Amino acid sequence: MSATERRERERSQRHQLIITAARELAEAEGWEAVTTRRLADRVEYSQPVLYSHFANKDAIRDAVALEGFGELAQMLREARLAAPASEGVRAVASAYLEFAAERPAIYQAMFDLPTQVKFASAETPPSLRAGFNELMGVFGPENERNGVLAELIWGSLHGLAVLARGGRIPPEFHRQRLDMLSALFSNAPQDI
Repeated sequence: MSATERRERERSQRHQLIITAARELAEAEGWEAVTTRRLADRVEYSQPVLYSHFANKDAIRDAVALEGFGELAQMLREARLAAPASEGVRAVASAYLEFAAERPAIYQAMFDLPTQVKFASAETPPSLRAGFNELMGVFGPENERNGVLAELIWGSLHGLAVLARGGRIPPEFHRQRLDMLSALFSNAPQDI
């Protein structure tokens, strides 16, 4: 391995170390606790080293969000492929809500906090597009109707995730909500 390759590998490892530390700190204490000073202490590098990887705290949070989009896409894909086609909507919806509940700070970075990540554009990152494609995949081949259905289920799931996280809906009705949502989307009209 050349010195250049070693330096690049070490830089990549530092980059990932910063992202991981930000995730852990945000999950433990919330995004307000994630400062470049605390991250620098946690990863045992100076703040200038952090700034050589990321322009600012927001860029670090966006990197966490991008990683989260990849993880969500993978969870949705695994759920969709493991379920019979007739249960695809429910499996994907359940996986989405599970992700949001298990990773609240990451979910918050992905969908609730300001971001430079581009949604619904040519600049949409592949990991975000992959997650949306998994939502769309439960409705069949890619087409305009399935794209609209994916947007609607995504909006519904996001609303449920936010309301549940805020304690604004009773947790004991989670299964009923999931059943009703799945039934509604599984029986969506074909002529939209």
